[in-house]
Amino acid sequence: MIRKSATASARRRKNSKRLGGLFDLELKLEQLGDFEVKMSAPDFWDDNERAQKTIAEMNAIKSVVEKYQKLNGEAEDLVLMQELITEEGEESLVPEWSEGVKKLTEALDNFELTLLLSSPYDKYNAILELHPGAGGTESQDWASMLYRMYTRWAEQSGFKVEVLDYLPGDEAGIKSVTIGVSGYNAYGYLKAEKGVHRLVRISPFDASGRRHTSFVSCDVVPEIEDDNTEIEIRPEDLKVDTYRSGGAGGQHVNKTESAVRITHIPSGIIVACQTERSQISNRDRAMKMLRSKLFERRLEEQQRELASIRGEQSDIAWGSQIRSYVFHPYSMVKDHRTGEETGNVGAVMDGELDPFINAYLRSQIQKSE
Repeated sequence: MIRKSATASARRRKNSKRLGGLFDLELKLEQLGDFEVKMSAPDFWDDNERAQKTIAEMNAIKSVVEKYQKLNGEAEDLVLMQELITEEGEESLVPEWSEGVKKLTEALDNFELTLLLSSPYDKYNAILELHPGAGGTESQDWASMLYRMYTRWAEQSGFKVEVLDYLPGDEAGIKSVTIGVSGYNAYGYLKAEKGVHRLVRISPFDASGRRHTSFVSCDVVPEIEDDNTEIEIRPEDLKVDTYRSGGAGGQHVNKTESAVRITHIPSGIIVACQTERSQISNRDRAMKMLRSKLFERRLEEQQRELASIRGEQSDIAWGSQIRSYVFHPYSMVKDHRTGEETGNVGAVMDGELDPFINAYLRSQIQKSE
């Protein structure tokens, strides 16, 4: 009994130590104090949108603090119970103690996922783009399937989805789509999806019933909400085009050229927005998207440089294949970075992405340990 108690306690201490490295209670309490000061300011509600974002961020941090305090209290109770068992011989408490350790370990594992989203930009909204690879209609259809998958995941996770730009395919599917996913930690979760997604299936567009392999690239960047990123965009470096906007399926087509496409000539980055009714609003939103993409590129360059200095093999690369979805000759979805896989392809395509996202987040922590 003492050996089992020691083993379980060691595991609990390991989990607590691991979380202690990720969670700074004093910092979180200080942040909550700062939010209270902001909310008490006379002009707090002058900008309603910013005020709502502040409240949402405060509530998210408050929820994490309360969860941490609850788990810490449960851990202390189990330590006291263990002492009663080992020192006072209270053998009748063993079943309750064992069940408590099991539940606490599971709760710590789940809580850890929340703490993994601690990077400076994880809390931001996300901008997600899908671009089919070579393959025509087959690849474009695969892009539309992924678009549906991400939309379902976001809605099931409580995020708001907004189509920013949509270019339908010639026969089926989509040539490209850009969506905004709004909500606390949207980017923190969706950054796990950046890369190339591979599909293997019998093509419904092939009369011979042959098996096809298709590729779609998924790009995800945080939506930068302020201008404190030191990203300089010169007007002379921009090429701005306007065109008529049209939503998915040809809906809400405007008769005026309100949609805006901006090309950043030095980097070759192209952004487009057609979700707003006016050309001015679409241009403002497109500029925000461009700033976000330029900022993300700068971060990637910095990480490559650091990896080069440390002599590490950097895996930050455009076009890196991250996951395969096999519909034929068997059913399987496998993430090549983590080894996470499932045979329930239908569930994944219906938005059940959490096992893959969680496995990716855990793998990032393991790399840093």
